[in-house]
Amino acid sequence: MFGSTTKRIFAVMLFAATLLMSGTALAGKSVRFVNVGWTGVTIKTELAVAVLDSLGYDAENLLVSVPIAYKAMSMNEADVFLGNWMPSMKTIAEKFFNDGSVVQMRANMPGAKYTLAVPAYAYEAGLHDFSDIARYADKLGHKIYGIEEGNDGNEIIQSMIDRDMFGLGDFELIPSSEAGMLGQVQSAARENRWVVFLGWAPHSMNERIDMRYLTGSTPETFGANNGTATIYTNVRQGFLEEMPNVAKFLENLDFPVSMMNQIMTEMGEHNLGTLEAGLRWVKRHPEVYRAWLDGVVTVDGEPALPAFEQRLAQVE
Repeated sequence: MFGSTTKRIFAVMLFAATLLMSGTALAGKSVRFVNVGWTGVTIKTELAVAVLDSLGYDAENLLVSVPIAYKAMSMNEADVFLGNWMPSMKTIAEKFFNDGSVVQMRANMPGAKYTLAVPAYAYEAGLHDFSDIARYADKLGHKIYGIEEGNDGNEIIQSMIDRDMFGLGDFELIPSSEAGMLGQVQSAARENRWVVFLGWAPHSMNERIDMRYLTGSTPETFGANNGTATIYTNVRQGFLEEMPNVAKFLENLDFPVSMMNQIMTEMGEHNLGTLEAGLRWVKRHPEVYRAWLDGVVTVDGEPALPAFEQRLAQVE
């Protein structure tokens, strides 16, 4: 209904309005997280917000696109992003790292995956590699399914099409929401129709869909190691110095792939929301949250661990 430029302008206006209404000016206590809406990033962000809220901070979870996340951090309109997938986000994020407006902190999740995937039956029939896609163009309807517009993965796919890499010049990128894309893939899989889509791990799609990741990724696409990714914590310039206690928490914060897979699986099996499933998992693994809170205090300078455990006591 709206053109892409209009939608981007609307998204920026909506983001700015959200910031104004949410009262982000609470000096020393406000921590503004940006979240791009992917399940894994949402789980991480909601858990971090829950921990900081329990310590007396006013932590926010603001839903934006990847480009707006970086623009917001660079303009001091957001503080923290837990979903910097590298190398796929390099084209969007690197200029902000280079000018110093956004700082790439620790890797909060090594060993992730982000690349093109296909249902197992297509893989077993011969679609193994990026170079195979064009051979099966008719079976695939000359389409590659991505996620939301402006996403880094979509940009990589579109660049592959625009540059006719791997013979993909006559293919079309089909953008959608994460849920919309997975719905299309699951529908195709039920009917044994062939489909190429943007896949990643950790994610419950790896449990719900019998799928295979393609080989053939290059440094210009999803990285030289067949889409193996590392996810980093990013913060705006100056944030670590302004809020050293939160900085310590962020330095401690990590999310193993196995943890995220288990949370996502539990969400599906028990019909749980992201935060509820995440807090349940964390409560069963005290060694994880104790490491997160090592050397961290509340806003009043008290030990952080009892404050967060009081919050966990409310989790069934």
